[in-house]
Amino acid sequence: MQDRYWGMPPDKNRALMHTKRMMPEFVCDAVNLEGLNFTIPEIQTLLDGITVGGHKISDQQVALNQAEAWRYIFSLIEDNNFKVDIPTVNEIHKIAAKEDAMTWGKFRDGIVTIAGTPYTPPTAGQLAEQFNLMLSSAVEYRDVYDRAIHYFLVMARNQFYHDVNKRTGRFVMNGFLLQNGFPGINIPAKRKLEFNTLMLEFYETNSQGPMNQFIRSCLDTRIIEDMKIHPR
Repeated sequence: MQDRYWGMPPDKNRALMHTKRMMPEFVCDAVNLEGLNFTIPEIQTLLDGITVGGHKISDQQVALNQAEAWRYIFSLIEDNNFKVDIPTVNEIHKIAAKEDAMTWGKFRDGIVTIAGTPYTPPTAGQLAEQFNLMLSSAVEYRDVYDRAIHYFLVMARNQFYHDVNKRTGRFVMNGFLLQNGFPGINIPAKRKLEFNTLMLEFYETNSQGPMNQFIRSCLDTRIIEDMKIHPR
């Protein structure tokens, strides 16, 4: 696939390099978006195998789960095995949501609601069909970032799991980008209010445009320029 928005050439090795370097930031921002107030130095300390004071063990485990999910995705990318399918997505959720969600590694078996919106996600019996619809509708997007963001948004809106849906959706979005040779996108915690506001609007309208533009605005312009001036 192609990046038709910025005109970046695909380069899997370079995209992986950028995303691996940013992994502590990805992890830190992901947990802060969930209300767990870690700093990047604290995350780096955790990734070095050392616990940090002032945080519950369960909160530290959430952060470690995110790092482990990233490592799993990196291994899939390096072996050219990343796929957007139910087994792969379930495995990502199994790692990212371990002991954090009601169940992990399988689609939910009950109803869920989303705070702040009257929108109700599909019933458990509809989830497999909705996942397949997500895949079939994705082919309409010819731009790699449009398709990747589509995966994230549809996963978030359908709430395939009891919890850890947005985090899993972002892993899928970024895994798809990396597999196709493009750098992943981090959502900065400092933009949490904007992110949450736009997500609530998206849940109700199912219009991807505003969230698509927001997510694109989170990609570091320095990375874009580096990808463009160092074509493979």
